[in-house]
Amino acid sequence: MGVIFWIVLAVIVVYAITLYNSLVNVKNAVSKAWANIDVLLKQRHEELPKLVDTCKQYMQYEQSTLEKVIQARSRVSEARQSHDLGALGLAEGALRSGLGQLFALAESYPELKANEQFLHLQARISGLENAIADRREFYNESVNINNVAIEQFPGVVVARLFNFKAFDLLKFAAAELEDVSIADRFKA
Repeated sequence: MGVIFWIVLAVIVVYAITLYNSLVNVKNAVSKAWANIDVLLKQRHEELPKLVDTCKQYMQYEQSTLEKVIQARSRVSEARQSHDLGALGLAEGALRSGLGQLFALAESYPELKANEQFLHLQARISGLENAIADRREFYNESVNINNVAIEQFPGVVVARLFNFKAFDLLKFAAAELEDVSIADRFKA
């Protein structure tokens, strides 16, 4: 009878250790996914001033659009540094909107559209936007896996015992969920 007790206890301990290690792995996957987003946001943060400076040379009358991009860039940076996912989602929406307006306005400036530096920066920022969107999706999937793992039994027992926490999803701003008006894009 004593041997069976020790075997059952050993199985429970091994299972608990395996479950704990699994939760640690899932938690670290969320941190890694956030770090990947953070790297891309930092790269975009460094590229945007170059784009704005290039545009300033041609767009003397479009200061408000350039200022919106600069302000949105600043809000994204602040939210990124403070890890405020709610503010980051809103700032990202404003920045994407400002970039969309900026790229649409560029159509009105043939010299700017032909500028090699502008074209390179536009392609670079568009590529970063696509990469950020992909990483946001991966982050949210990692968060979902973590949150489910710490809520399901028996993981919830280990999660509470070792104080594993749920993470917030990176949500889209309401403006990003609206349907895009192609006609408005061509008017700008």
